[in-house]
Amino acid sequence: MMRRTQLGRVRGLGSAKSGTGHWWAQRLTAIALIPLVIWFVVSVIVLTGAPHAAVVAWLGNPLTATLMVLLIFATFHHAQLGLQVVIEDYVHGEGTRLALIVLVKFAAILLGTGSVIAALKLCFAR
Repeated sequence: MMRRTQLGRVRGLGSAKSGTGHWWAQRLTAIALIPLVIWFVVSVIVLTGAPHAAVVAWLGNPLTATLMVLLIFATFHHAQLGLQVVIEDYVHGEGTRLALIVLVKFAAILLGTGSVIAALKLCFAR
């Protein structure tokens, strides 16, 4: 029979409240993505069949470029947060889990930065 208190038995097993920020970030990026994705889909539909110059002019608008950069940031951050949760839940090796989380974070930063640069290059291509 173990002589530990109930608190001693559960210490280290419960929430350390470190996931609250992660949870909020996922919810906020999801909420931000709703209007941004609707705006982007409607814009793509409207621009279907338009010449390249019209699309460049559309992206050259400061409001459009700002919304595009926000869409890119929110998309890659949301994807990184979601993949991190999947990795934490389903990858059991500590080293593998850490390596995959770091890989996902670096990939999100690299792909997000490349996407923003491409959007800004088109924005200033006039």
